[in-house]
Amino acid sequence: MNSKDSYQAMLAAVQRFHDKHRLREQGGEDMPYRVALMAEELGEISACVTKGRSGDELAEECADLMILLIGTAIAGDFPLEEAFWKKMKKLESRTSRIVAGRVRVSEFKEN
Repeated sequence: MNSKDSYQAMLAAVQRFHDKHRLREQGGEDMPYRVALMAEELGEISACVTKGRSGDELAEECADLMILLIGTAIAGDFPLEEAFWKKMKKLESRTSRIVAGRVRVSEFKEN
């Protein structure tokens, strides 16, 4: 794995982007604003899937969302990589179920 593939390298690149455009000082790290941007990107991902766009277009939209997620960790001052592994550990301990014909791995709560 080269350094461009590591989370730390991605985090540093997004931090440079935030610094370059002064996102913290200019409102770009405001959480409601970031949520709106992520919703917009999710809509673009959905459009790629539902309109049968290329895998390259889908990958680019997913990268946009990933950059926003990393930037949200910067703005929220939390360790996303640590949160990722903590959540993966939780997910790995769950069982899956078929719901409406598709697999779900959720925290199922009995009514």
